[in-house]
Amino acid sequence: MDKSITEYFPALSIQQQKQFEQLKPLYDAWNQRINVISRTDMEYFYTRHVLHSLGIATLQTFKSQAQVLDVGTGGGFPGIPLAIMFPDTQFTLVDSIGKKVKVVQAVAAALALTNVKAYHKRAEDVAGTFDFVVSRAVTRMERFVPWVQDKINPDSNHTLANGILYLKGGDLTEELAPFPKAASYALGDHFEDAFFETKKVVHVPL
Repeated sequence: MDKSITEYFPALSIQQQKQFEQLKPLYDAWNQRINVISRTDMEYFYTRHVLHSLGIATLQTFKSQAQVLDVGTGGGFPGIPLAIMFPDTQFTLVDSIGKKVKVVQAVAAALALTNVKAYHKRAEDVAGTFDFVVSRAVTRMERFVPWVQDKINPDSNHTLANGILYLKGGDLTEELAPFPKAASYALGDHFEDAFFETKKVVHVPL
């Protein structure tokens, strides 16, 4: 496992460390069959995928039994790393591409992540409500919000109000202008790697 995970998150249990360690071999194996992560990116797997996903954990610690929906999870990011980090939080991962969901289900099973459910469906078709919706730059915010705004539980129990936690990079001023309550937090304040210089977690309370 990349040492940066334990450096930034020193309180990980032995089981969590083992699960993070298993991630790359699992994705290496699946990537031979289904291209879920670009080949060039696999070299930077722990920085660009695992640590990036855990950027959300620098902003919000999910409570036991909280419900989190990962929309457009792709190969399982940010949902799988967050599910390892918060084993008592329930994660629902959805994607419109069936073969990617198959990978997510297999990875979750291999890691014995009992707090993960993965479905081949669109966000609009997911039943139930959630404390937070997480995602990695699936689309622009004005398109994303209508997909999920009726999925948010109105009763907030966390430090942040229930809503969206979105991983995105670059200048977001124009994109977030229609959402005056949105706040963005620079991941470069937490992680030293140059990859994070322009990366942010955006919180949109709904």
